[in-house]
Amino acid sequence: MSNLTREFAFMLRSRSALLALALLAICASAAVALGLASVARDRAAIDRMLAGQVAEERALEAFVEDAGSGAYYGFQPTWDAPSDLAFAALGSRDIAPALLRVRALALEAQIYENEAANPELSLPGRFDLAFVVIYLAPLVLIALLHDLWSGEREAGRYHALAALPGANRRLWSARVLVRVGGVLLALLLPFAVGALIAGTAPLRALGFAGLIVLVALLWTAIILLVARRGARSAVHAASLAAIWFALTLVAPAGANLAINAAVPVPDGAALARENREYVHAGWDRPKDGTMRDFLKLYPQLAPGAAIPTTFSWKWYFAFQHLGDRHVAEQSAAYRDGIARRAELARTAGWLLPPAGLAQAMTALARTDVAAQLDYQMRIRAYHQRLREFYYDYLFSEKPFGPDDLRRVPRFDPAIGS
Repeated sequence: MSNLTREFAFMLRSRSALLALALLAICASAAVALGLASVARDRAAIDRMLAGQVAEERALEAFVEDAGSGAYYGFQPTWDAPSDLAFAALGSRDIAPALLRVRALALEAQIYENEAANPELSLPGRFDLAFVVIYLAPLVLIALLHDLWSGEREAGRYHALAALPGANRRLWSARVLVRVGGVLLALLLPFAVGALIAGTAPLRALGFAGLIVLVALLWTAIILLVARRGARSAVHAASLAAIWFALTLVAPAGANLAINAAVPVPDGAALARENREYVHAGWDRPKDGTMRDFLKLYPQLAPGAAIPTTFSWKWYFAFQHLGDRHVAEQSAAYRDGIARRAELARTAGWLLPPAGLAQAMTALARTDVAAQLDYQMRIRAYHQRLREFYYDYLFSEKPFGPDDLRRVPRFDPAIGS
């Protein structure tokens, strides 16, 4: 009987080891199932939005009289479809919108409307496979390996086993391989099933599987370093639990607090509120001043900028855009601050490997902060095209009817315009 086979048989006779591995496999399977369900809900919401858009545009065609009413009443869908790996690491998708319907009105109040949600409620994150790998798998490894040597010493077998020829290679290495292999099987098998269901690209699936293996190897190395000490098993378990608590919870939370304090970011909800207030005040500002400020941004529209003393769509959309310009610096500071925080968090990840590996998982799944900001930038690029499409009709005073409504630019999720 080979050493691996013997150690596998020993593990099968250990109820505590089997229970730990079974619980880990159940948690991983549940996490994959919940992740797939979350992705399916996102995709279904996008499909419902796009289906509803068709009916809405048909209704809009019946009463649109000019470009102004088309721009005002015409909502246009934008969306950020989940990647084929999002089920495994949901990342910021639990707090960032996966879809947003925009109009040619002031954008800042629209794009930050989700900021009204309480961010404190989102701190624990979603229960996904990344959570199981980063937080739960190390605890199972600790349970299986903390008494690798001390358990034999306490049972009075250590010296006899250590005297065997090649004990380190044949006995201890085989025991570590079998137990770590059991943990990896409990994680990788549910992931493989999820990847097949989600249609994950093979290279991306292999990359994520590689990150799971790295997490297991990292914690195996930490555990073996502690377990080599001559202390009792209880002391090893307590020491490793303290290390787990520090590396996975305390240190990342402390780093996050330090990063947030070092890089202040404007409040998105306050930014949206200021944008709305400036736009609403536009009704009371002199029209001539509004048009003059707008034409500084779009001088090519000056030949058609004449407006009546009564209401004008040109004037209305001019002060809408000026509302965005009013908070442009704050909006840029918000995006730059979020990006800077993410950059510092990635740097901290090199000092805190569990946090760094978690970031690598969300980056590979395209559910990290960078993906969130990229979606926002694609919305901005599309909104500019949408505005300028209507500006062309408004300032040239071209007729606008149902056929023109069908030519409104559509959002392309790949490029945002």
